[in-house]
Amino acid sequence: MEFLVDMVTTVPEGTSEEAVAEIRAREAVRSRELATQGSLLRLWRPPLAPGEWRTWGLFRADDAERLEQVLASMPLRAWRHDTVTPLSPHPNDPGR
Repeated sequence: MEFLVDMVTTVPEGTSEEAVAEIRAREAVRSRELATQGSLLRLWRPPLAPGEWRTWGLFRADDAERLEQVLASMPLRAWRHDTVTPLSPHPNDPGR
């Protein structure tokens, strides 16, 4: 199954720039691992409001439980709220 995940990150007030940089670096490494495994297919940056930290991701997982395991393995999840939308094939999808 494929899932569209709206990921909104809120860095806790008072977090040092060094801590933010460190967790972002770990997130980048984990994202590459998930892409290599076939779990993370695409990432997009939607239009952002000033100060907003948001990403849309296209993920593949056997089911919602497995997707949750994948999302929980990402370091930024500690600061992030995810909204998951399961996707179904469309009969008129030109990519089919």
